Amino acid sequence: MTTLICNCNQTMPLDAQSLSASLNEALTLHSSLCRRQATEFLKAAASGDELVVACTQETRLFGELAEQAHMTAPIQFVNIRETGGWSRDAANASPKIAALLAVAHLPAPDPVATVSYQSDGRALIIGPLDAAERAASLLGDALDLTLFTQGAGLNGGAQARRHLVLGGHIESLTGYLGAFVLTWQHTNPIDLDLCTRCNACLAACPEGAIGLDYQIDLSACQDHRACVKVCQVAAAIDFNRVPTRQTETYDLVLDLRATPAFSQHAKPQGYLHWDGRDLPSLLAWRELVGEFEKPKFFTYKQKLCAHSRNEKVGCSACIDVCSASAISSDKHHQRIVVNPNLCVGCGTCSTVCPTGAMAFAYPRAADQGVKLKTLLSTYQRSGGKNAALLLHSQGQGASWLGDLGRAAQLEKGHKDGTHGVPARVLPVPLWHTSSIGLEVWLTAVAYGASNVWVLLTAEEAPQYAAALTEQMAVAQAILTGLGYTGEHFKLLQVRDARDLAALDRSLQADPAQAPTRHASFAVQADKRVTLELALDHLVAQAPVTNMSEAVRAVSPLATSAVIALPATGSPLGSLAINKEACTLCLSCINACPASALSDNAAAPQLRFIEKNCVQCGLCVKTCPEKALSLVPQLSLLPQRKEAVVLNQMQPYACVRCGKPFGTLKGIEAMLGKLAGHSMFQGAALERLKMCGDCRVIDIYSSDQEVKIFDIK
Repeated sequence: MTTLICNCNQTMPLDAQSLSASLNEALTLHSSLCRRQATEFLKAAASGDELVVACTQETRLFGELAEQAHMTAPIQFVNIRETGGWSRDAANASPKIAALLAVAHLPAPDPVATVSYQSDGRALIIGPLDAAERAASLLGDALDLTLFTQGAGLNGGAQARRHLVLGGHIESLTGYLGAFVLTWQHTNPIDLDLCTRCNACLAACPEGAIGLDYQIDLSACQDHRACVKVCQVAAAIDFNRVPTRQTETYDLVLDLRATPAFSQHAKPQGYLHWDGRDLPSLLAWRELVGEFEKPKFFTYKQKLCAHSRNEKVGCSACIDVCSASAISSDKHHQRIVVNPNLCVGCGTCSTVCPTGAMAFAYPRAADQGVKLKTLLSTYQRSGGKNAALLLHSQGQGASWLGDLGRAAQLEKGHKDGTHGVPARVLPVPLWHTSSIGLEVWLTAVAYGASNVWVLLTAEEAPQYAAALTEQMAVAQAILTGLGYTGEHFKLLQVRDARDLAALDRSLQADPAQAPTRHASFAVQADKRVTLELALDHLVAQAPVTNMSEAVRAVSPLATSAVIALPATGSPLGSLAINKEACTLCLSCINACPASALSDNAAAPQLRFIEKNCVQCGLCVKTCPEKALSLVPQLSLLPQRKEAVVLNQMQPYACVRCGKPFGTLKGIEAMLGKLAGHSMFQGAALERLKMCGDCRVIDIYSSDQEVKIFDIK
């Protein structure tokens, strides 16, 4: 792989020698690679090697030059100008630039499964008839259009009818690209299929109840029926017509109404809620004809899911946070269901999932981990210090950073001008900024990052910010509890260009404390495994400050034996038990999806492994005695990874054979509740004190028991 660097007409202080040492590759510094030195690019392209080009401005030009050179190998483009070279801190940006180039050298991740769409161009336009026809004039050459009128609008329909027009009451609109289903009722006396737009009914109606959408306003109609008389030949008007429900399917939907048909933040692909002004979005929508593929962004493992057990709902974090309404609860099978056609790939479901049952697949967690490790290790090896990761979207987030870099270049001579992206800030573009959560953030800190910042724009749904805030509160509580100083995690919310100055100030924040020794473990596919690896390293390297001798004896590198975590969003914690209320029925064990609770075959015990607990609450909701409660925390005791006894009781011995078959407290509670029941009197109540075998023997050996053979 060959790397081409350019200082863009000498506007960036690139150090080719230090970059060569960092990448272990001899680099030639160019100043006009896209113009006067384009032959250097052609020479590299003709070599057949894969290329890394440190420029994103001239991506199109370099692509055309590559075609001229008959280049078949891929090209990776890296933005080092706006993200590093155009900054007041550019002289110190060489380690960052080396890190960005090193990431570009990584091999492409393995392909993932895909989701397919088929669109034949059958499009539905919903809205006032005049607006619908105006939109249709821009689309009719590319799509097969049907208009669903929602009133005449200001001007009404045109005299010439160029498209099929429907009218009535819309009951529902569901689906996605290639599979929209419209259910509606034909409730108006005028049949638009039969109507010729002769306008005779409009002229005859004394109340003016008929508009230029050729539908009757029944609230204004006074039953003169003059319209029926003038429409005898076409017979398009029938007040006795029975409303009929109809269903039609469409590939695309253009919605011109003030209130969209879909209320979720991420609308289904193929649906466009258009205000009449955003022409680029309309032109892009009209191109959705043909066969399409997108990655299947998620993987789901039901056996790990903490959503439901025994008809009790525990964790519903993924359902609550999904902005596309793609996730729902299947109560019959006690699981969640994800519609891959509705999923937009934000990955927030995997971020809030406490068990790892829902995982983000594009890219996979392991690929993301390799990227972060390469970025941070190259930065540190090149002399960089106090790295801050800036996670941003590939779309609007990258655009804002580009604006920030250009502003710094334009205001170079101004004392109070924009500083640009500091040398210690490493931009990390993501498919979606909420696709990674605290296990990856903590891993980044374990790799040596001082800060992890997430840049949010108007692209993200409001619930994403709330979910990330909860996750960051948990991650920060862990690091603070371990004695790491400073604010490691922060959300940077940018809505427009006016927020860039605030962003610039945020990027100048003081670095937080990172481990002195950096981790070497790899991010795993299993979320909980990655989280435990990160915690183990951070605990082992925790600063030794303000510790009592007692705590030192438990964990010599921790500031407290137990770190309290926020009540919401924590995937870590313990259980508190009311031993007086608990009867040791063990129903909580069957409800636990994470094997955190277990019994003991040798004795009546309830045992608990804190490391496995995901704080889903299924055990709490299942417990008939309401004896359990969640305790979000991180214990630093060795027992956290071991099975400890939460409760134990004296066994109850069978009154007939002496074999233990329950707990003394449990049997006594059952006897107390059933003592007054008519079916449990005398011998029947006594049998409750027997084991299962003895109950059967007692029933068949009792002379007072009625046998089936005795029934005549």
